[in-house]
Amino acid sequence: MRASLASVFEAASDVERWPTILPHYRWVRRLEGSLVEMAAWRPFGPLKYPVWWVSEMTLDRAAGAIHYRHVRGITRGMQVTWRLVEVGGGGEGSEGGVDVEIVHTWDGPRWPLIGSLAAKLVIGPVFIHGVASRTLAGIKRTVEAEAAA
Repeated sequence: MRASLASVFEAASDVERWPTILPHYRWVRRLEGSLVEMAAWRPFGPLKYPVWWVSEMTLDRAAGAIHYRHVRGITRGMQVTWRLVEVGGGGEGSEGGVDVEIVHTWDGPRWPLIGSLAAKLVIGPVFIHGVASRTLAGIKRTVEAEAAA
């Protein structure tokens, strides 16, 4: 992302703002303590499928990381880490910025026989990737527009 580490971290961690900058988010609510309830749409052409979860969110500014531990919803038990790394310019006239990586770790829902299979074949690649890739693209769009302004 072509923006400062501070602005990317702010946009990525200000989850209450996400529904205003990310059209696929339906709502984000802070609950007690570090709990955050999130709801989004996973589009399938003209159709939209609602998804929902509650996570414990932890910020680690020094490490450039945002951690989520899903505690409610079908993805309960999932660990998510956003890693933000400042990168320098690649030569004359090029700009530096921030590389962002989102890592999801999860064995799937606790469904007998099919839980891990459902996670690997459907939930992860279709739903989790579908929402996370749109979230990352929207954060990028926002921080780059704000940096250009």
